[in-house]
Amino acid sequence: MAEQPIGAVDRNLTHLPDLEASTGRVGPTRLRMPIYVDLLPPCNNACPAGENIQEWLRLVKAKDDLGAWRELTRNNPFPAIHGRVCYHPCETACNRIELDGSVSIHSVERYLGDLALENGWQFTPPTHRSGRRVLVIGAGPSGLSAAYHLAMLGHEVEVHDSSDLPGGMMRYGIPEYRLPRDVLDLEIERVRALGVTFVQNHTVNDLLEEQQKGNFDAVFVAIGAHLSKRVDIPTRDAGRIVDAVSFLRGVASGDRPVIGRRVAVYGGGNTAMDAARVARRLGAEESIVVYRRTQDHMPAHADEHAEAVREGVKMNWLRTINFVDEGQVQVEVMEIDENGKAVGTGRFETLEADTVILALGQEADSGFLRQIPGLRFDGDVVQVNPSTLMTDVPGIFAGGDAVPSDRTVTIGVGHGKKAARVIDQWLSSRPIVESPKHDLASFDKLNVWYWGDDDRRHDQPELDVARRQSFDEVVGGLSQEDARTEAWRCLSCGNCIECDGCLGSCPEDAVLKLGEGLRYRYDYTKCTGCGTCYEQCPVHAIEMIPER
Repeated sequence: MAEQPIGAVDRNLTHLPDLEASTGRVGPTRLRMPIYVDLLPPCNNACPAGENIQEWLRLVKAKDDLGAWRELTRNNPFPAIHGRVCYHPCETACNRIELDGSVSIHSVERYLGDLALENGWQFTPPTHRSGRRVLVIGAGPSGLSAAYHLAMLGHEVEVHDSSDLPGGMMRYGIPEYRLPRDVLDLEIERVRALGVTFVQNHTVNDLLEEQQKGNFDAVFVAIGAHLSKRVDIPTRDAGRIVDAVSFLRGVASGDRPVIGRRVAVYGGGNTAMDAARVARRLGAEESIVVYRRTQDHMPAHADEHAEAVREGVKMNWLRTINFVDEGQVQVEVMEIDENGKAVGTGRFETLEADTVILALGQEADSGFLRQIPGLRFDGDVVQVNPSTLMTDVPGIFAGGDAVPSDRTVTIGVGHGKKAARVIDQWLSSRPIVESPKHDLASFDKLNVWYWGDDDRRHDQPELDVARRQSFDEVVGGLSQEDARTEAWRCLSCGNCIECDGCLGSCPEDAVLKLGEGLRYRYDYTKCTGCGTCYEQCPVHAIEMIPER
Protein backbone atom coordinates (compact mmCIF):
# COMPACT_ATOMS: atom_id res chain seq x y z
CA MET A 1 0.00 0.00 0.00
CA ALA A 2 1.39 3.41 -0.94
CA GLU A 3 1.92 5.70 2.00
CA GLN A 4 -0.15 8.87 2.34
CA PRO A 5 2.08 11.98 1.91
CA ILE A 6 2.68 13.49 5.30
CA GLY A 7 0.47 16.53 5.89
CA ALA A 8 -1.26 16.24 2.51
CA VAL A 9 -5.04 16.33 2.13
CA ASP A 10 -5.74 13.58 -0.36
CA ARG A 11 -9.43 13.54 -1.09
CA ASN A 12 -9.05 11.27 -4.11
CA LEU A 13 -7.97 8.31 -1.96
CA THR A 14 -7.29 6.13 -5.01
CA HIS A 15 -4.17 4.73 -3.32
CA LEU A 16 -6.12 3.20 -0.43
CA PRO A 17 -7.28 -0.44 -0.18
CA ASP A 18 -10.93 -1.46 -0.40
CA LEU A 19 -12.05 0.74 2.49
CA GLU A 20 -15.73 -0.08 2.19
CA ALA A 21 -14.95 -3.66 3.08
CA SER A 22 -13.36 -2.68 6.39
CA THR A 23 -15.36 -3.08 9.56
CA GLY A 24 -14.97 -1.98 13.13
CA ARG A 25 -16.57 -1.36 16.47
CA VAL A 26 -18.43 1.77 15.31
CA GLY A 27 -20.61 -0.07 12.83
CA PRO A 28 -20.66 -2.83 10.25
CA THR A 29 -19.25 -0.48 7.58
CA ARG A 30 -16.92 2.45 8.06
CA LEU A 31 -18.60 5.63 6.88
CA ARG A 32 -15.80 8.11 7.58
CA MET A 33 -12.06 8.10 7.83
CA PRO A 34 -9.34 10.31 9.33
CA ILE A 35 -6.62 12.02 7.29
CA TYR A 36 -3.72 14.19 8.36
CA VAL A 37 -3.94 17.79 7.17
CA ASP A 38 -2.00 21.02 7.30
CA LEU A 39 -4.16 24.10 7.85
CA LEU A 40 -3.19 27.76 7.52
CA PRO A 41 -2.36 29.41 10.87
CA PRO A 42 -4.18 32.73 11.30
CA CYS A 43 -0.91 34.53 12.09
CA ASN A 44 0.64 33.43 8.79
CA ASN A 45 -2.53 34.38 6.98
CA ALA A 46 -2.56 37.88 8.46
CA CYS A 47 1.12 38.71 7.86
CA PRO A 48 1.49 41.20 4.97
CA ALA A 49 5.09 40.05 4.49
CA GLY A 50 3.98 36.41 4.14
CA GLU A 51 6.15 35.07 6.95
CA ASN A 52 5.82 31.46 8.06
CA ILE A 53 5.45 32.64 11.64
CA GLN A 54 4.37 29.34 13.12
CA GLU A 55 7.45 27.59 11.74
CA TRP A 56 10.03 30.06 13.02
CA LEU A 57 8.32 30.11 16.41
CA ARG A 58 8.62 26.31 16.42
CA LEU A 59 12.35 26.60 15.78
CA VAL A 60 12.71 29.11 18.63
CA LYS A 61 10.97 26.59 20.89
CA ALA A 62 13.49 23.99 19.72
CA LYS A 63 16.35 26.38 20.68
CA ASP A 64 17.42 26.67 17.05
CA ASP A 65 17.60 30.47 16.86
CA LEU A 66 19.80 30.54 13.77
CA GLY A 67 17.40 28.21 11.97
CA ALA A 68 14.48 30.37 13.08
CA TRP A 69 16.21 33.51 11.75
CA ARG A 70 16.93 31.84 8.43
CA GLU A 71 13.33 30.66 8.15
CA LEU A 72 12.02 34.14 9.01
CA THR A 73 14.32 35.92 6.55
CA ARG A 74 13.28 33.66 3.69
CA ASN A 75 10.30 36.00 3.48
CA ASN A 76 11.33 39.14 5.38
CA PRO A 77 14.97 40.27 5.46
CA PHE A 78 14.43 42.84 8.23
CA PRO A 79 13.33 41.16 11.50
CA ALA A 80 15.10 43.66 13.78
CA ILE A 81 13.28 46.49 12.01
CA HIS A 82 9.89 44.79 11.86
CA GLY A 83 10.12 43.66 15.47
CA ARG A 84 10.11 47.37 16.29
CA VAL A 85 7.85 49.13 13.79
CA CYS A 86 5.36 46.57 12.44
CA TYR A 87 1.84 46.99 13.79
CA HIS A 88 1.68 43.18 13.99
CA PRO A 89 -1.70 42.26 12.46
CA CYS A 90 -0.55 38.68 13.09
CA GLU A 91 -1.20 39.24 16.79
CA THR A 92 -4.67 40.61 16.18
CA ALA A 93 -5.44 37.37 14.31
CA CYS A 94 -3.72 35.07 16.84
CA ASN A 95 -6.04 32.39 18.21
CA ARG A 96 -4.47 32.62 21.66
CA ILE A 97 -6.12 36.03 22.08
CA GLU A 98 -9.25 34.02 22.97
CA LEU A 99 -7.46 32.51 25.98
CA ASP A 100 -5.04 34.82 27.75
CA GLY A 101 -3.70 37.21 25.14
CA SER A 102 -2.08 36.79 21.76
CA VAL A 103 1.47 35.53 21.38
CA SER A 104 3.85 38.52 21.35
CA ILE A 105 5.09 37.60 17.90
CA HIS A 106 6.74 40.93 17.19
CA SER A 107 8.89 40.75 20.32
CA VAL A 108 10.17 37.27 19.44
CA GLU A 109 10.86 38.50 15.91
CA ARG A 110 12.84 41.40 17.35
CA TYR A 111 14.73 38.98 19.58
CA LEU A 112 15.83 37.01 16.51
CA GLY A 113 16.66 40.17 14.58
CA ASP A 114 18.78 41.62 17.38
CA LEU A 115 20.49 38.27 17.98
CA ALA A 116 21.45 38.12 14.30
CA LEU A 117 22.97 41.60 14.49
CA GLU A 118 24.89 40.74 17.64
CA ASN A 119 26.31 37.59 16.06
CA GLY A 120 26.91 38.98 12.59
CA TRP A 121 24.69 36.43 10.84
CA GLN A 122 24.63 36.97 7.08
CA PHE A 123 22.44 35.83 4.21
CA THR A 124 23.74 32.95 2.13
CA PRO A 125 24.20 34.34 -1.41
CA PRO A 126 22.84 32.35 -4.37
CA THR A 127 25.16 29.95 -6.18
CA HIS A 128 23.87 30.89 -9.63
CA ARG A 129 23.54 34.11 -11.60
CA SER A 130 20.72 34.71 -14.03
CA GLY A 131 22.52 37.31 -16.13
CA ARG A 132 19.43 39.56 -15.83
CA ARG A 133 19.50 43.12 -14.52
CA VAL A 134 16.65 44.71 -12.55
CA LEU A 135 16.30 48.38 -11.63
CA VAL A 136 14.59 49.30 -8.36
CA ILE A 137 13.44 52.90 -7.92
CA GLY A 138 13.36 53.80 -4.23
CA ALA A 139 15.32 52.48 -1.24
CA GLY A 140 12.43 52.30 1.20
CA PRO A 141 11.03 49.07 2.67
CA SER A 142 9.41 47.89 -0.55
CA GLY A 143 12.41 48.63 -2.74
CA LEU A 144 14.87 47.09 -0.27
CA SER A 145 12.73 43.98 0.05
CA ALA A 146 12.52 43.59 -3.73
CA ALA A 147 16.29 44.10 -4.03
CA TYR A 148 16.94 41.38 -1.43
CA HIS A 149 14.63 38.81 -3.00
CA LEU A 150 15.81 39.56 -6.54
CA ALA A 151 19.44 39.21 -5.46
CA MET A 152 18.68 35.92 -3.71
CA LEU A 153 17.12 34.72 -6.97
CA GLY A 154 20.39 35.40 -8.76
CA HIS A 155 19.60 38.68 -10.50
CA GLU A 156 21.83 41.76 -10.64
CA VAL A 157 20.08 44.61 -8.85
CA GLU A 158 20.62 48.37 -8.79
CA VAL A 159 18.65 50.61 -6.44
CA HIS A 160 18.34 54.27 -7.46
CA ASP A 161 17.23 56.58 -4.68
CA SER A 162 17.03 60.35 -4.28
CA SER A 163 18.06 60.53 -0.60
CA ASP A 164 21.50 60.66 0.97
CA LEU A 165 21.12 57.22 2.55
CA PRO A 166 18.86 54.19 1.92
CA GLY A 167 15.89 53.42 4.12
CA GLY A 168 13.15 55.68 2.82
CA MET A 169 10.55 56.59 5.40
CA MET A 170 12.09 54.08 7.82
CA ARG A 171 15.04 56.47 8.04
CA TYR A 172 13.40 59.82 7.35
CA GLY A 173 9.94 59.31 8.81
CA ILE A 174 10.13 56.92 11.78
CA PRO A 175 11.82 58.62 14.77
CA GLU A 176 14.94 57.10 16.31
CA TYR A 177 13.21 56.38 19.63
CA ARG A 178 11.21 53.78 17.71
CA LEU A 179 13.86 52.64 15.23
CA PRO A 180 17.53 53.24 16.13
CA ARG A 181 19.57 54.06 13.04
CA ASP A 182 22.30 51.53 13.79
CA VAL A 183 19.69 48.76 13.58
CA LEU A 184 18.43 50.12 10.26
CA ASP A 185 21.94 50.47 8.84
CA LEU A 186 23.06 46.98 9.80
CA GLU A 187 20.03 45.27 8.29
CA ILE A 188 20.43 47.26 5.06
CA GLU A 189 24.14 46.39 4.93
CA ARG A 190 23.26 42.70 4.77
CA VAL A 191 21.35 43.41 1.56
CA ARG A 192 24.29 45.36 0.18
CA ALA A 193 26.55 42.39 1.00
CA LEU A 194 24.56 40.29 -1.50
CA GLY A 195 25.96 42.49 -4.26
CA VAL A 196 23.07 44.95 -4.54
CA THR A 197 24.29 48.31 -5.88
CA PHE A 198 22.91 51.49 -4.29
CA VAL A 199 22.97 54.76 -6.23
CA GLN A 200 22.05 57.50 -3.75
CA ASN A 201 21.29 61.19 -4.32
CA HIS A 202 19.97 60.21 -7.72
CA THR A 203 16.52 61.42 -8.80
CA VAL A 204 14.99 59.54 -11.71
CA ASN A 205 13.29 61.92 -14.14
CA ASP A 206 12.89 59.68 -17.20
CA LEU A 207 12.31 56.06 -16.24
CA LEU A 208 12.39 54.62 -19.77
CA GLU A 209 15.68 56.37 -20.51
CA GLU A 210 17.08 55.16 -17.18
CA GLN A 211 16.08 51.62 -18.03
CA GLN A 212 17.52 51.77 -21.52
CA LYS A 213 20.86 53.31 -20.52
CA GLY A 214 21.39 50.74 -17.77
CA ASN A 215 20.28 47.77 -19.91
CA PHE A 216 17.77 46.74 -17.27
CA ASP A 217 15.46 43.85 -18.14
CA ALA A 218 12.73 44.89 -15.65
CA VAL A 219 11.90 47.75 -13.29
CA PHE A 220 10.28 47.85 -9.87
CA VAL A 221 8.96 51.27 -8.86
CA ALA A 222 8.91 51.63 -5.07
CA ILE A 223 8.79 55.36 -4.51
CA GLY A 224 7.56 56.36 -1.07
CA ALA A 225 4.86 58.84 -0.10
CA HIS A 226 7.26 61.67 0.76
CA LEU A 227 5.01 64.58 -0.22
CA SER A 228 2.75 66.10 2.42
CA LYS A 229 -0.82 66.89 1.51
CA ARG A 230 -1.40 70.59 1.83
CA VAL A 231 -4.37 72.55 3.05
CA ASP A 232 -4.92 76.25 2.53
CA ILE A 233 -5.05 77.78 6.02
CA PRO A 234 -5.26 81.58 6.22
CA THR A 235 -2.31 82.97 8.17
CA ARG A 236 -0.38 86.15 8.80
CA ASP A 237 2.83 84.22 9.48
CA ALA A 238 3.38 81.27 7.10
CA GLY A 239 6.79 80.65 8.63
CA ARG A 240 5.13 79.19 11.69
CA ILE A 241 3.48 76.41 9.64
CA VAL A 242 5.53 73.33 8.65
CA ASP A 243 4.52 69.99 7.16
CA ALA A 244 5.09 66.88 9.24
CA VAL A 245 7.07 64.96 6.62
CA SER A 246 9.61 67.78 6.21
CA PHE A 247 9.71 68.27 9.98
CA LEU A 248 10.42 64.60 10.71
CA ARG A 249 12.87 64.31 7.84
CA GLY A 250 14.82 67.32 9.07
CA VAL A 251 15.02 65.99 12.60
CA ALA A 252 16.06 62.54 11.31
CA SER A 253 18.83 64.25 9.32
CA GLY A 254 20.18 65.97 12.42
CA ASP A 255 18.31 69.28 12.44
CA ARG A 256 16.98 70.64 15.70
CA PRO A 257 14.47 73.31 14.63
CA VAL A 258 13.29 76.02 16.99
CA ILE A 259 9.61 75.31 17.49
CA GLY A 260 8.81 77.31 20.60
CA ARG A 261 7.12 76.30 23.82
CA ARG A 262 3.74 75.35 22.34
CA VAL A 263 3.13 73.20 19.26
CA ALA A 264 -0.13 72.27 17.55
CA VAL A 265 -0.12 69.18 15.29
CA TYR A 266 -3.01 69.11 12.80
CA GLY A 267 -4.06 65.54 11.93
CA GLY A 268 -4.95 62.20 13.50
CA GLY A 269 -2.67 59.60 11.92
CA ASN A 270 0.52 57.88 13.01
CA THR A 271 2.60 60.66 11.48
CA ALA A 272 0.77 63.17 13.66
CA MET A 273 1.56 61.09 16.76
CA ASP A 274 5.24 60.91 15.77
CA ALA A 275 5.41 64.65 15.12
CA ALA A 276 3.79 65.45 18.47
CA ARG A 277 6.17 63.13 20.36
CA VAL A 278 9.21 64.50 18.53
CA ALA A 279 8.08 68.04 19.39
CA ARG A 280 8.09 67.10 23.06
CA ARG A 281 11.64 65.80 22.71
CA LEU A 282 12.70 69.06 21.06
CA GLY A 283 11.59 70.96 24.13
CA ALA A 284 7.96 71.85 23.51
CA GLU A 285 6.28 72.22 26.88
CA GLU A 286 2.88 71.75 25.29
CA SER A 287 2.21 69.52 22.27
CA ILE A 288 -1.43 69.36 21.18
CA VAL A 289 -2.94 67.19 18.46
CA VAL A 290 -5.86 68.91 16.75
CA TYR A 291 -8.17 66.45 15.00
CA ARG A 292 -11.51 67.13 13.32
CA ARG A 293 -13.15 63.90 14.42
CA THR A 294 -13.17 61.77 17.59
CA GLN A 295 -10.73 59.21 18.95
CA ASP A 296 -12.87 56.40 17.55
CA HIS A 297 -12.39 57.80 14.05
CA MET A 298 -8.69 58.60 14.16
CA PRO A 299 -6.50 56.56 11.76
CA ALA A 300 -3.55 56.39 14.18
CA HIS A 301 -2.94 52.99 15.73
CA ALA A 302 -4.14 52.69 19.31
CA ASP A 303 -0.62 51.98 20.61
CA GLU A 304 0.77 55.10 18.95
CA HIS A 305 -1.98 57.25 20.43
CA ALA A 306 -1.55 55.72 23.88
CA GLU A 307 2.22 56.32 23.90
CA ALA A 308 1.76 59.92 22.80
CA VAL A 309 -0.67 60.54 25.66
CA ARG A 310 1.72 58.87 28.14
CA GLU A 311 4.43 61.27 27.04
CA GLY A 312 2.24 64.30 27.72
CA VAL A 313 0.76 64.97 24.28
CA LYS A 314 -2.74 66.43 24.59
CA MET A 315 -5.62 65.62 22.27
CA ASN A 316 -8.08 68.23 21.06
CA TRP A 317 -10.91 66.27 19.45
CA LEU A 318 -13.59 67.66 17.14
CA ARG A 319 -11.59 70.72 16.17
CA THR A 320 -10.39 72.02 12.82
CA ILE A 321 -7.89 74.83 12.29
CA ASN A 322 -9.46 77.89 10.72
CA PHE A 323 -6.78 80.57 11.02
CA VAL A 324 -3.17 80.87 12.21
CA ASP A 325 -1.92 84.10 13.74
CA GLU A 326 1.24 84.97 15.62
CA GLY A 327 1.33 82.65 18.62
CA GLN A 328 -2.31 81.67 18.24
CA VAL A 329 -4.50 79.25 16.31
CA GLN A 330 -8.20 79.71 15.77
CA VAL A 331 -10.10 76.41 15.65
CA GLU A 332 -13.72 75.67 14.83
CA VAL A 333 -15.65 73.26 17.03
CA MET A 334 -16.95 70.31 15.01
CA GLU A 335 -19.65 67.75 15.58
CA ILE A 336 -20.48 64.38 14.03
CA ASP A 337 -23.73 64.42 12.04
CA GLU A 338 -26.17 61.57 11.50
CA ASN A 339 -24.08 60.32 8.55
CA GLY A 340 -20.94 60.12 10.64
CA LYS A 341 -19.33 63.17 9.04
CA ALA A 342 -17.59 65.95 10.92
CA VAL A 343 -19.37 69.25 10.29
CA GLY A 344 -18.70 72.73 11.58
CA THR A 345 -20.81 74.30 14.31
CA GLY A 346 -19.90 77.95 13.76
CA ARG A 347 -18.36 78.12 17.23
CA PHE A 348 -14.69 79.05 17.51
CA GLU A 349 -11.92 78.75 20.09
CA THR A 350 -8.36 80.05 20.34
CA LEU A 351 -5.33 77.89 21.14
CA GLU A 352 -1.84 79.09 21.97
CA ALA A 353 0.74 77.73 19.49
CA ASP A 354 4.16 78.93 18.41
CA THR A 355 4.38 76.34 15.61
CA VAL A 356 1.73 74.44 13.63
CA ILE A 357 2.72 71.07 12.12
CA LEU A 358 0.47 69.79 9.34
CA ALA A 359 0.06 66.00 9.34
CA LEU A 360 -2.85 65.60 6.94
CA GLY A 361 -1.61 62.69 4.86
CA GLN A 362 1.04 62.00 2.29
CA GLU A 363 1.30 61.46 -1.45
CA ALA A 364 3.71 59.65 -3.75
CA ASP A 365 5.84 61.80 -6.05
CA SER A 366 4.77 59.91 -9.19
CA GLY A 367 4.88 62.80 -11.67
CA PHE A 368 7.93 61.41 -13.51
CA LEU A 369 5.93 58.30 -14.45
CA ARG A 370 3.12 60.13 -16.23
CA GLN A 371 5.13 60.52 -19.43
CA ILE A 372 5.20 56.72 -19.90
CA PRO A 373 2.55 55.68 -22.46
CA GLY A 374 0.12 53.08 -21.15
CA LEU A 375 0.48 53.64 -17.40
CA ARG A 376 -2.76 54.28 -15.55
CA PHE A 377 -3.07 56.27 -12.35
CA ASP A 378 -5.47 56.68 -9.47
CA GLY A 379 -4.54 60.06 -8.09
CA ASP A 380 -0.91 59.86 -7.03
CA VAL A 381 -0.57 56.08 -7.29
CA VAL A 382 0.00 53.70 -10.20
CA GLN A 383 -2.59 51.11 -11.18
CA VAL A 384 -1.24 47.54 -11.12
CA ASN A 385 -2.56 44.01 -11.34
CA PRO A 386 -2.95 43.22 -7.61
CA SER A 387 -1.93 39.59 -8.17
CA THR A 388 1.31 40.39 -9.98
CA LEU A 389 2.01 44.08 -9.22
CA MET A 390 2.74 44.57 -12.92
CA THR A 391 1.55 47.81 -14.50
CA ASP A 392 -0.09 47.91 -17.92
CA VAL A 393 3.41 48.32 -19.37
CA PRO A 394 5.18 44.92 -19.58
CA GLY A 395 8.30 44.78 -17.48
CA ILE A 396 7.40 47.71 -15.23
CA PHE A 397 6.18 46.70 -11.78
CA ALA A 398 5.25 48.86 -8.78
CA GLY A 399 4.55 48.39 -5.08
CA GLY A 400 4.54 49.91 -1.62
CA ASP A 401 3.32 53.50 -1.39
CA ALA A 402 3.38 53.77 -5.20
CA VAL A 403 0.27 51.59 -5.60
CA PRO A 404 -3.22 51.53 -4.02
CA SER A 405 -2.73 50.00 -0.56
CA ASP A 406 -2.36 50.79 3.11
CA ARG A 407 0.97 52.48 3.70
CA THR A 408 2.94 50.47 6.24
CA VAL A 409 6.47 49.09 6.34
CA THR A 410 5.26 45.50 6.40
CA ILE A 411 2.90 45.87 3.44
CA GLY A 412 5.75 47.46 1.50
CA VAL A 413 8.07 44.56 2.32
CA GLY A 414 5.38 42.10 1.25
CA HIS A 415 4.96 43.92 -2.05
CA GLY A 416 8.71 43.78 -2.63
CA LYS A 417 8.76 40.03 -2.11
CA LYS A 418 5.77 39.43 -4.36
CA ALA A 419 7.15 41.67 -7.11
CA ALA A 420 10.57 39.99 -6.99
CA ARG A 421 9.10 36.53 -7.40
CA VAL A 422 6.80 37.60 -10.21
CA ILE A 423 9.64 39.46 -11.95
CA ASP A 424 11.73 36.29 -11.72
CA GLN A 425 8.95 34.28 -13.35
CA TRP A 426 8.35 36.95 -15.98
CA LEU A 427 12.05 37.17 -16.92
CA SER A 428 12.23 33.42 -17.44
CA SER A 429 8.89 33.32 -19.32
CA ARG A 430 7.37 31.00 -16.73
CA PRO A 431 3.63 31.18 -16.13
CA ILE A 432 2.67 33.33 -13.16
CA VAL A 433 0.53 31.11 -10.96
CA GLU A 434 -0.67 31.86 -7.43
CA SER A 435 -0.45 28.93 -5.03
CA PRO A 436 -3.77 28.07 -3.39
CA LYS A 437 -3.99 28.58 0.36
CA HIS A 438 -4.91 25.90 2.87
CA ASP A 439 -8.08 26.22 4.91
CA LEU A 440 -7.78 28.52 7.92
CA ALA A 441 -7.20 27.03 11.37
CA SER A 442 -9.77 29.02 13.31
CA PHE A 443 -10.06 28.96 17.11
CA ASP A 444 -13.21 26.83 17.11
CA LYS A 445 -11.29 23.99 15.44
CA LEU A 446 -8.78 23.65 18.29
CA ASN A 447 -8.89 21.53 21.45
CA VAL A 448 -7.38 24.11 23.76
CA TRP A 449 -7.52 21.95 26.89
CA TYR A 450 -4.10 20.72 25.81
CA TRP A 451 -2.54 24.15 26.26
CA GLY A 452 -4.23 25.68 29.28
CA ASP A 453 -5.16 29.34 29.60
CA ASP A 454 -2.99 30.81 32.33
CA ASP A 455 0.25 31.55 30.48
CA ARG A 456 0.28 35.33 30.16
CA ARG A 457 2.32 37.07 27.48
CA HIS A 458 5.57 38.77 28.34
CA ASP A 459 5.75 42.55 28.35
CA GLN A 460 8.79 44.21 26.83
CA PRO A 461 10.76 46.57 29.07
CA GLU A 462 10.16 50.27 28.41
CA LEU A 463 12.05 53.46 29.12
CA ASP A 464 10.44 55.34 31.99
CA VAL A 465 8.31 58.23 30.75
CA ALA A 466 10.28 60.70 32.85
CA ARG A 467 13.43 59.75 30.90
CA ARG A 468 11.95 60.23 27.44
CA GLN A 469 13.41 63.64 26.77
CA SER A 470 15.98 62.27 24.31
CA PHE A 471 15.75 60.07 21.23
CA ASP A 472 16.88 56.96 23.10
CA GLU A 473 14.93 53.85 22.20
CA VAL A 474 11.74 53.58 24.23
CA VAL A 475 10.93 49.86 23.99
CA GLY A 476 13.48 47.18 24.86
CA GLY A 477 13.82 43.58 23.76
CA LEU A 478 13.09 40.24 25.42
CA SER A 479 15.74 38.11 27.07
CA GLN A 480 16.49 34.72 25.56
CA GLU A 481 14.52 33.01 28.31
CA ASP A 482 11.47 35.24 27.86
CA ALA A 483 11.59 34.92 24.06
CA ARG A 484 11.73 31.15 24.37
CA THR A 485 8.84 31.10 26.85
CA GLU A 486 6.80 33.43 24.64
CA ALA A 487 7.36 31.19 21.62
CA TRP A 488 6.07 28.24 23.65
CA ARG A 489 2.73 30.06 23.99
CA CYS A 490 2.10 29.43 20.27
CA LEU A 491 -0.80 27.00 19.83
CA SER A 492 0.63 25.59 16.54
CA CYS A 493 -2.81 26.00 14.99
CA GLY A 494 -3.58 23.53 12.22
CA ASN A 495 -0.24 21.71 12.00
CA CYS A 496 0.94 18.52 13.68
CA ILE A 497 3.18 18.94 16.72
CA GLU A 498 3.87 15.20 17.14
CA CYS A 499 2.29 15.12 20.58
CA ASP A 500 1.45 11.39 20.14
CA GLY A 501 -2.15 12.10 21.10
CA CYS A 502 -3.53 10.30 18.05
CA LEU A 503 -1.11 7.41 18.62
CA GLY A 504 -2.17 6.96 22.23
CA SER A 505 -5.88 7.44 21.71
CA CYS A 506 -6.43 5.01 18.83
CA PRO A 507 -8.17 1.86 20.16
CA GLU A 508 -7.20 -0.16 17.06
CA ASP A 509 -3.48 0.70 16.86
CA ALA A 510 -4.15 2.13 13.40
CA VAL A 511 -1.77 5.09 13.85
CA LEU A 512 1.85 4.51 12.87
CA LYS A 513 4.62 6.84 14.12
CA LEU A 514 7.15 7.48 11.37
CA GLY A 515 9.95 9.03 13.43
CA GLU A 516 10.92 12.44 14.69
CA GLY A 517 9.92 15.14 12.23
CA LEU A 518 8.09 12.68 9.96
CA ARG A 519 4.77 12.67 11.84
CA TYR A 520 2.38 9.71 11.39
CA ARG A 521 0.32 7.75 8.93
CA TYR A 522 -2.79 5.60 9.18
CA ASP A 523 -3.09 1.87 8.65
CA TYR A 524 -6.54 1.96 7.10
CA THR A 525 -6.90 -1.82 7.30
CA LYS A 526 -7.23 -1.39 11.07
CA CYS A 527 -8.96 2.01 11.27
CA THR A 528 -12.68 1.85 12.13
CA GLY A 529 -13.38 5.56 11.62
CA CYS A 530 -14.32 6.08 15.27
CA GLY A 531 -12.84 9.59 15.23
CA THR A 532 -11.10 9.37 18.62
CA CYS A 533 -7.87 10.69 17.13
CA TYR A 534 -9.69 13.59 15.49
CA GLU A 535 -11.59 14.53 18.63
CA GLN A 536 -8.50 14.81 20.81
CA CYS A 537 -6.06 16.46 18.34
CA PRO A 538 -5.14 19.75 20.03
CA VAL A 539 -4.18 21.58 16.83
CA HIS A 540 -6.72 20.18 14.33
CA ALA A 541 -4.11 18.42 12.22
CA ILE A 542 -6.59 15.59 11.61
CA GLU A 543 -9.80 15.82 9.58
CA MET A 544 -12.60 13.29 9.20
CA ILE A 545 -13.83 12.86 5.65
CA PRO A 546 -16.56 10.68 4.19
CA GLU A 547 -15.62 7.14 3.20
CA ARG A 548 -15.40 6.56 -0.54
